[in-house]
Amino acid sequence: MAHKLEYSLTLSLKNHTKGKLNERELVGVVLKNLLYGRITYLHSGKGQEMSPTMGAHDNTLLVRKLPVVDTRYVFVGDAVVLKDPNETDKFLVRRLAALEGSEMVSTDEKEEPFVLEKDQCWVVAENQEIKSKEAYDSRTFGPVSMADIVGRAIYCLRTAVDHGPVSNSEFAMEEDSPLLAVELDVDELAKDHKA
Repeated sequence: MAHKLEYSLTLSLKNHTKGKLNERELVGVVLKNLLYGRITYLHSGKGQEMSPTMGAHDNTLLVRKLPVVDTRYVFVGDAVVLKDPNETDKFLVRRLAALEGSEMVSTDEKEEPFVLEKDQCWVVAENQEIKSKEAYDSRTFGPVSMADIVGRAIYCLRTAVDHGPVSNSEFAMEEDSPLLAVELDVDELAKDHKA
């Protein structure tokens, strides 16, 4: 309940400060989200970039929505869902490898080191079998805006018998465990799963 209240307040206050909600509407929206809203959604995806954590074929993810994306909500090591930098109507799942202020050094001596700027992050595919030049991640498209992250993958259904929590940073796993207890419905995941 505390997570739902925090999510609802953060999202509603953001809309209130932008002038989209007045004070009376703010209270109504907070209560509605608190009583009826969900903090998670289902995301279907495929691709070998995140194998073996997520299946190389179709999989269904339970994703935690993130109302504000900053270093209080996402951590290095998290599997995040983000807008594809080249096709903004599509979404990718990648591992968060570095946050703003991190120095990025290439194994290629011809490339100059650089520091990630404010509100930038670096995401990578984790399949070790894919060569870095072939991976569709920050090594290909560069740093990503933190604003492009929409959620954190917290549970993965690869097949009807192969499913479980997604391994994320220790902080994220601690934050997400109460959500899994309340919002995880494996039967709902299986219905949405396209196998």
